[in-house]
Amino acid sequence: MHSFGYRANALITLGVTVLALMCAMASLSDNLNSPIPSAQVQVLNVNWFQKQRNGNEEVFVFLAAEYETPKNSLNQVSLWDGIIPSKEHAKFLIHTTNKYRFIDQGSNLQGKEFNLTLHWHVMPKTGKMFADKIVMTGYRLPEEYR
Repeated sequence: MHSFGYRANALITLGVTVLALMCAMASLSDNLNSPIPSAQVQVLNVNWFQKQRNGNEEVFVFLAAEYETPKNSLNQVSLWDGIIPSKEHAKFLIHTTNKYRFIDQGSNLQGKEFNLTLHWHVMPKTGKMFADKIVMTGYRLPEEYR
């Protein structure tokens, strides 16, 4: 007969082995999942964004104005950001103004072209983090400021 310690050790070892296999399967299945959210942006309004259907993660979303200067090839100004915590919050319509100031030091951006870029980072409970973006071109800053 085996003692209580041997039986407890066997049970705990089995439990840890099953949990390790479940974590490995979750990590492997995460590579097969490729979310394709959609967005429609009109100037500064994000109208539609839909999260993955499995609903086991939250999504960090931000809208940025991106432009080039002679000194830096990529400059970003965050215009809006938000966290989508659950599947029920995946579709939303917002009307908002810029949270962060868009400052032009030295009037170097007057009339400059810029892109609006919607970035999102899918943060799963386990597995790898996924990030992607949609770039919308064809925007221009005003020639004169107030």
